[in-house]
Amino acid sequence: MNRRLFIQLPSIALIPAIAACTTNTGSGSDADAKRREIDAGVDGTLSKLYSSTSSAQSLSRDAKGILVFPKILAAGFIVGAEYGEGALRAAGSSVGYYRTTTASFGFIAGAQSKALVMMFMTDDALKNFQQSKGWTAGVDGSIAVATIGANGQVDTNTAKAPIIGFVLTNAGLMGNLSLEGTKISKLDI
Repeated sequence: MNRRLFIQLPSIALIPAIAACTTNTGSGSDADAKRREIDAGVDGTLSKLYSSTSSAQSLSRDAKGILVFPKILAAGFIVGAEYGEGALRAAGSSVGYYRTTTASFGFIAGAQSKALVMMFMTDDALKNFQQSKGWTAGVDGSIAVATIGANGQVDTNTAKAPIIGFVLTNAGLMGNLSLEGTKISKLDI
């Protein structure tokens, strides 16, 4: 088998998988069902975050908005891709629905699922996010990924950032992770 073809095949196989992750607007009842499904996932993810990190709930009370992606699927071999859908909460209710996508290249092999919670701590950070036509982490705003100490508290420098990110897996909270290049756009549901 041609070596170049062998390396390209896994990358080509990802294209249909990523294309299948798009959301069709469909009928009104389909959109309502999709919003209910996302909201249920958001509720579960926030409960898991608050139970695993004691200071996350107190930070959420000060947040101007909280963007939650309950399930981001990542897969790849050499070339990787991530996709997830979530909701932006403000004053306790969902005010918009979003998708996140990330593409990467390098030493990648495997698949995983994770959840992402982004807390917008300032009015400006939230406003810039909501007014964007497509928001990219590291370009349109920097996200301070939460560093949790042995006492379960968020690092004080992180707590002062305009946007704080938490990444959860089935194993718990992940730290030392970069969200640079993560693209977020509004869903039409």
